[in-house]
Amino acid sequence: MSKNEALIMLKEKRQKCTVYTRVMGYHRPVESFNVGKTGEHRQRKQFTEC
Repeated sequence: MSKNEALIMLKEKRQKCTVYTRVMGYHRPVESFNVGKTGEHRQRKQFTEC
């Protein structure tokens, strides 16, 4: 079973996840961003500080 097949089979059990990011000192949901800000958010690189 591939990953896509598993997702299709479990579609009715899935639920929407709200992603928040910190903007100007407070947290905002990414879904409320305009088109430009959404694209910028997708291009960000995640890192872990040592």
